[in-house]
Amino acid sequence: MPITTLEIPTTDGRADAFAAFPDQGERHPGVLMYADGFGIRPVVREMARELAGHGYYVLVPNVFHRHGPAPVIELPEHIGEEARTAIFARLMPMIQAHTDERILRDADAYLSFLTSRPEVDAGPVGVTGYCIGGLLAMRTAAAHPGRVAAVASFHGPVGADSPESLHRLLCKLTAEVHLGHAETDLTPEDLGELNQALDAAGVDHTSEIYPGTVHGFTMSDTDAFNPSALRHHWDRLLPLLGRALANDG
Repeated sequence: MPITTLEIPTTDGRADAFAAFPDQGERHPGVLMYADGFGIRPVVREMARELAGHGYYVLVPNVFHRHGPAPVIELPEHIGEEARTAIFARLMPMIQAHTDERILRDADAYLSFLTSRPEVDAGPVGVTGYCIGGLLAMRTAAAHPGRVAAVASFHGPVGADSPESLHRLLCKLTAEVHLGHAETDLTPEDLGELNQALDAAGVDHTSEIYPGTVHGFTMSDTDAFNPSALRHHWDRLLPLLGRALANDG
């Protein structure tokens, strides 16, 4: 599965990125993938390759491009709990600097770049994300209802905003949504409230807690990794994209 290194023009300079796509001459539905807070690294490349193998052009930008090319900080091969705290202490200022205004400006640039690629179909696109990337995915979909037909967030802080902010986000969505939550990220009561908000906004969705999981369960280079939950993630993501993007690959 080819991987191509790219640079995406944005209003704040060029964002480094990579794309994974089938090694064929035909065009494929486009998917924008947002990495988790640790950013682009081998496990993210492997997940993009896996998704591309099902017939998608997968674009993965470095969302912290204003702070330098990925990886913006040095990461160990395995991110254990002891290392996690120190790493996030360095990443948190970058996350906090990634304001709503910057998120939306970048999303415009990423989607424009994705849909202009000669390998990408002219139809709607999908967006998926992990951890903070899950929230970026939802905000991207809400800001581009005519372009994004499917959005998925895994162990993302989608319900962390106030009810008013959550309502403003959800009421703009037209994409079909899947939210896969970790057991440690929200209670069943919180899930019920979030799902009620999705229903009230008329969002076509599935939203569930993945059993036996902790935050970060999709990432095989962390202590949070849960292999069965990762398989469940693919079992939810692939049919969602297949339905919304009319891809039988």
